[in-house]
Amino acid sequence: MGILHQLTLALRRLDPDNSVWAAMQRERAGQQAAAAFDTADGASRQAQLAEISAAFDRYRDSDYGRKLYLIQNGIYGVDVQPLAVQIARLRFFISLAIEQQPSGDPAQNYGIAPLPNLETRFVAADALRGLDGRHRELVAPATADLQRRLAANRERHFHATNRAEKLRLRRQDAQLRRELAANLQEVGLAAAPAERIAQWDPYNPGQAADWFDPGYMFGVDDGFDGVVGNPPYIPLQREGSRLANRYRDAGFATFAATGDIYQLFYEKGAQLLKPQSGLLAYITSNSWLKAEYGKATRRYFAANHTPLRLLEMGKDVFEQAIVDASIFIARQGKSDAVGAAVDLDKLADKTFPPAPELWGELRPEGDKPWSALSSLERSVMDKMAAVGTPLKDWDVSLYVGVKTGYDRAFVIDGATKESLIAADPKSADIIKPILRGRDIRRYQAEWAGLWLIETHNGYGDVPAVNIDDYPAVKTYLDGFYERLAKRQDKGRTPYNLRSCRYHGDFAGEKLFWADMSAVGRFAYSDEETYCNGKGYIMTGESLKYLCAVLNSTLMAWYVQNTAATTGMGLPEWKIVTVERLPVPQISAAEQAPLVALVDRILAAKAAAPGAAPAAWEGELDGLVYGLYGLTAGEVGVVES
Repeated sequence: MGILHQLTLALRRLDPDNSVWAAMQRERAGQQAAAAFDTADGASRQAQLAEISAAFDRYRDSDYGRKLYLIQNGIYGVDVQPLAVQIARLRFFISLAIEQQPSGDPAQNYGIAPLPNLETRFVAADALRGLDGRHRELVAPATADLQRRLAANRERHFHATNRAEKLRLRRQDAQLRRELAANLQEVGLAAAPAERIAQWDPYNPGQAADWFDPGYMFGVDDGFDGVVGNPPYIPLQREGSRLANRYRDAGFATFAATGDIYQLFYEKGAQLLKPQSGLLAYITSNSWLKAEYGKATRRYFAANHTPLRLLEMGKDVFEQAIVDASIFIARQGKSDAVGAAVDLDKLADKTFPPAPELWGELRPEGDKPWSALSSLERSVMDKMAAVGTPLKDWDVSLYVGVKTGYDRAFVIDGATKESLIAADPKSADIIKPILRGRDIRRYQAEWAGLWLIETHNGYGDVPAVNIDDYPAVKTYLDGFYERLAKRQDKGRTPYNLRSCRYHGDFAGEKLFWADMSAVGRFAYSDEETYCNGKGYIMTGESLKYLCAVLNSTLMAWYVQNTAATTGMGLPEWKIVTVERLPVPQISAAEQAPLVALVDRILAAKAAAPGAAPAAWEGELDGLVYGLYGLTAGEVGVVES
């Protein structure tokens, strides 16, 4: 409907009296009629041309003629839900009906022309599944005549004005489809796909085809000038990976089992475009721009197409979907054109569309995260990339916390810990302090008094815990045995935790950090403390220096612009995000001023838990800006 409205407005401005449009449509209709109708069926061609002339003559000052022939010749729709297709048809009918001018003559239906039949313009089908890349038998010369006759019959149905004629044409459609199915099998197509083609009845309002082919269904073989949509947002892993299993072998280069179905619609939409000119415009969740599962989609567009516009819309665009939405426009085929991007959440002026001077450069870099950045923000990113070294190239290791598979059994409070030790003092050997994600704060964690039953599965030269050596703990865990035996995250027995080669690292120097946070929450620790699966740990070199940089305002800004977000807009500090953070590798002497400030902050928090020494954190921010050589203007855009 948006396309119809915008094209109608454009035609009204360019051709206010419809003269150019009418002439073009008469010519186009004549060409289509000659191609679709039998040569002998001159009456049908003349009737169609007469209808065009009458519509334009009568409605020269209205949009009826414009809309009618836009719908007839240029707008197509597909949806897997028959009801959605019916609603679309109805809206187009209404759009045409309101343009007509009634008369007082009941014999002529009060001057209201019959509306066109849109069954072959809007179809119910699974747009993501094709006919095995278009069966060669369907395009074979031996089937061409039948398909031409079928197309002509459907074109006549589009213009049919009485019920008897519609029913006759539908019966003819069914007969031609039966003949086509038999013909396809004669030229080598298997019976099953032949029947799938023949059974697709565009006039059945409750039927949805489990395949889609624009050439067969719409007669469009050379691609579309534009493909627009708001595809569904459904994780492929939902419902036991039902959708992942359905589309895994459907031929999508961007398929990711952990991804979302709208990514497949992106690729399908691009496939439907005219080569080197067709435009794709979708509004979707923006997660594909930065999430790990979106790498294949980013790489696909960067390598094969020309991204033109990226408009980050932020939250609350849709009432029914808690997502950050974005509009993405791309042209089919790769070119050197430079796109533009803007983030509405960063603009004080919310006027839509944003003024040209507010758009920054859209720079797709393969499968790296894509961001809508101003020129000044892009400058900050470039300096950070030039000066910093991604953490994955440092001598550090990054791990997720302990996934017990059932925290209710393995994470206990202080009273339970004391009762287990009272029953068997050896229990103390495998009961360790543990943090939850929420307990991990900036610079120092705030332990909530919880403990982990650390029945590890062995690591390095350390053998797995034998639960029989700890009878009190075993008795306690027996109370949860049925659930422990069924859980996925487990070790060699239901009593053991999953295999984690890094369990020993929880005893030494490390950084904890938390996921889902507006700012970095990295906490230094050199005591034996664990964290659960809602947190992460980092071990290796220069941890206090890294604690300073990773907790900085600059790094929080970087993550906000490069990391995937939750439905509430919070950045996700997952390992894949943190390992690509660019941090300058400097000498111990150069690190010393930052380390000294971290030590002051740690001492202040040890003396007064929850303390927030803002002055020292501000001083650290200044030192971090200096590491990257940022100017005052660049610092300003980071802190705005």
